[in-house]
Order: sequence, then structure tokens, then C-alpha cells
Amino acid sequence: MRPGTLQLQSLPPLSLYIHLPWCLKKCPYCDFNSHEWNATAAPGEPLPEAAYLDALRADLEASLPLIWGRTVHSVFIGGGTPSLFSPEAIDRLLGDVRARVRLEADAEITLEANPGTFEKARFKAFRQAGVTRLSIGVQSFNDAHLKALGRVHDRAQALAAVEEAAGAFDTFNLDLMYALPGQTLADNEEDVRTALAFAPPHLSVYHLTLEANTLFAKYPPELPPEDDAWAMLDRITELTGQAGLQRYEVSAYARDGHRCVHNLNYWQFGDYLGIGAGAHGKLSFAHRVARLVRAREPRLYMERALAGDAVVSAQDVRRADLPFEFMLNALRLREGFALQDFVERTGLPLSSIEPALKEAAAQGLIEREAGRVCPSERGFDFLSDLQALFLPEN
Repeated sequence: MRPGTLQLQSLPPLSLYIHLPWCLKKCPYCDFNSHEWNATAAPGEPLPEAAYLDALRADLEASLPLIWGRTVHSVFIGGGTPSLFSPEAIDRLLGDVRARVRLEADAEITLEANPGTFEKARFKAFRQAGVTRLSIGVQSFNDAHLKALGRVHDRAQALAAVEEAAGAFDTFNLDLMYALPGQTLADNEEDVRTALAFAPPHLSVYHLTLEANTLFAKYPPELPPEDDAWAMLDRITELTGQAGLQRYEVSAYARDGHRCVHNLNYWQFGDYLGIGAGAHGKLSFAHRVARLVRAREPRLYMERALAGDAVVSAQDVRRADLPFEFMLNALRLREGFALQDFVERTGLPLSSIEPALKEAAAQGLIEREAGRVCPSERGFDFLSDLQALFLPEN
């Protein structure tokens, strides 16, 4: 309840993000906080499931005073490769969560899974543990492209994993990437058609980018020309539309009733408590909006969490930065945002963004109607330019 400079009349919806940091192999394009288990463990040493779950429970308990009385509407278990953890561990984790927070009765609970960790009936066991939605990191169904991406699975494993997910879950997501090394427009179309053959309720599609501090940044592969990448995205949007999926966010396509509740909360500038190694969180209070970061290295995180001190950074978002932070999320949505939501979730008056909105409209990047703002077709294509209009002057 310490003072701040904002006046938030109400708090936004709250989600919970849980980070499980280990994976089988670090992909050369990945800049997430993920750690190869085999690179840090003795041969044959199992994942420290119990110890890490103890740390997560302690981290959550230490965070409870920040979210007293608030309902958690969604849970996302990300990584790393969370499906490396056993169904029994996920069952215990979700039990620990339910015992400590007010979890909405029909809360969406997503688990990220990798086809390289797929075993027959494993996905059904995750469902029985309480997971309601699976997100499968397929990336491609082409063996040559999977090898170029450093993935640990092949086409056959990807197909088997998606088939099992479709049988075990009422809703699931497939991750695909495009503009891959050596990928042609025909290759991209084949990937998308293969994915759509499973009638996925949700599809997330990402342009491969060379991020700093990755192996690809140090040794960049040859990527398709930018014009080809745009053509691939246009074809993805066309094919998904024909299959009954709507592009509701820059990188997300879904059937009616299957949008990702957790990610929508991010994009609508909702709150999220992040626990786990390197997890980030955003929490609103009556007079401020704060961002919190946990210790990044898994073993250090476990030590600090058990000592009740997992947070290494807790800073209030500056008033001047709030418009850009809001727009960085909200303008990713095809339907944009209600102006009243900006006021309620930032505590700022509309006058703080009016000049930027006028400039965006003058450039043909947004459309305004009945108290809503949404990106135009041009704004969706040049989203970074649109968002940059809301950057603070200093």
C-alpha cells in the first residue's frame, strides 16, 4: 500500500506464470531463460523435481501478500521444456497452487510441451493432473528444417505428439515458425497444411528472428529474403482463414472459443505473478504498477526462494513509460482496445495519449470508433512503427 503517483480505480485480471527452466538441448535461436539439463548435471542424474517444486511453493507463499483476495484466472507453465517434468510433479505443482491461491473454477491451465519429450499416454496423464490446455512446440514438420533449428524431435515425433494431444485435450495450441534457413514458400505451405490437417483449435506462428546472445546471433544462418517472409505470412493467414481460424493477434490464430485466455491477459495489460527461475511479473496496486524479476540461474533461484528472497528486481513502472508499455501489448490485438481500459489499467487520463493517437490516425495506422482503437491493416503490418509513437520523449 505504499504511495505512488497513479490512481487505479480497480485492478485488472490476474494470471499466474510458472517457469520450469530445463530443456534437453538449447536451441540456437532461443533467448529464453532455459538451461540444458545434461550440460549441468552428472551423467544419469535426474531432474531435481521435488527440490524445484519446494522452491516454487516457497516463492508462491512469499508472494501471497501481494495478491491477497485476488482470483487467478489462468495458469501458464512455461520453459524450458515443462513436459520434462513428470505428470506426478505437475499434479503436485497444481495442488500446491490450488491450496494457496483462489483459482477460478474453470481456469485455463496451459502446459508447454516438446515432441522430443513425448511418450504415449503422457499427455493424458498431464490432463489428469489438471492441465486443461497443451501448447506443443512443433516449429516445423520438415526434418531438414528441424535439424537446422536444433530441435530434438523429428517429423514423425511431431506428428505423433500432435495426434496424441488432439485425442487428450479439448483445446491445444501448435507453435510453428517460418522464414527458416533454406525454407521456400512451398515448404512453408506444406508445414501449415500439415498442421491444419489436425484441425488445431489454436495456432501460434512466429517469424524466426536472430536474437542477441544466441548461437544464431554469433553464427547467423542464411534466411529467406524479407519479401519471401512476408509472402509466407500472407499465405499462413490465408490458409488458416480458409480452415476457420481467425487471426486475433499478430502471431496467433484461433477458432471461436479457443483464444488463449492467459496470453490475452498479457495483451490486455492484465496482471501476472511470475514464479520460477528468471520469471517476470507485473502487478498493479492502487497507486502504482510494479514489475518483478526472479533470480535467473536455477540453483541460485532455488536457494533464494527457499530463503524467501527469490525476487532480485522490483521496480515501479514510470508514469511516462506506461502508455508505451500498454500499447506494446494492446496494439498486438486485431480488435485493439477500449479507451476506458487504458484509463483503468494505467491510471492515466486519455489526454496522455491523445497526441500520439492523432498522429497514428494521420498516418493511417489506427482506426477509432465508438470508444475503441484498433490497428488498421497498415498498422498491423507496421506494428513497431505504430507502437513507437507512444514512446516517452525522455
